[in-house]
Amino acid sequence: MVAKVSESSELAKPAYKRILLKLSGEALMGNAKLGIDPQVVDQISREISEVAHMGVQIGIIIGGGNIFRGLSASARGMDRVTADYMGMLATVINALALQDYLERYDLETRVMTAIKMEELAEPFIRRRAISHLGKGKVVIFGAGTGNPYFTTDTAAALRAIEIEANAIFKGTKVDGVYDKDPALHPDAVLFNELTYMDVVRKRLRVMDATAVTLCMENQLPIVVFNLRTSGNLKKVVLGESIGTKVIGD
Repeated sequence: MVAKVSESSELAKPAYKRILLKLSGEALMGNAKLGIDPQVVDQISREISEVAHMGVQIGIIIGGGNIFRGLSASARGMDRVTADYMGMLATVINALALQDYLERYDLETRVMTAIKMEELAEPFIRRRAISHLGKGKVVIFGAGTGNPYFTTDTAAALRAIEIEANAIFKGTKVDGVYDKDPALHPDAVLFNELTYMDVVRKRLRVMDATAVTLCMENQLPIVVFNLRTSGNLKKVVLGESIGTKVIGD
């Protein structure tokens, strides 16, 4: 049976036509220490489906940290290039899991990868990705940029620019960007809005420096919000003041 979404979603007017949703691999774990929590993936998929059924075109980048983190493996002595490629494969596993759940919500999806693996997914071709999005398909980008030494943050910025997204939405486990870690400091201050240079100067953990620079050069807004709060993704798409928005001066 296909899961249904609220008809009211179709009546709302989104503030964005096309978005790139950046998810960490850890977002799929829930409270587990490793792997994929089916209930969490289902919740994320349901929220994505509500936005997609409003007519918003959605591209998605997922990390692989819930399965394998290349940088950590490199720090423990593994060859960095090999470790990064293993991390890219982990992102493809997550992409396929998300695809499976999204299709339960009556969404047509495509997984496109930066490393060719035709039996599982389409190779990333910019024009084809834009065509899929224009037809209402959710496109999930796997394997990062296909190159070692680049994070999925950088991959998200690159793909967002390539598909001409209106913004990057970064779903996290906190309410936005703080001046310090709110889990360790109860007095941490939440920023409602920042400039790209604020992020660089204050060394805030929004996205890595390469990703922020790409967004700054292309005037691509970044919205950081709490993905774990039900309904937040829809609120951000509708233009409500949720989380932290990073824009130009």
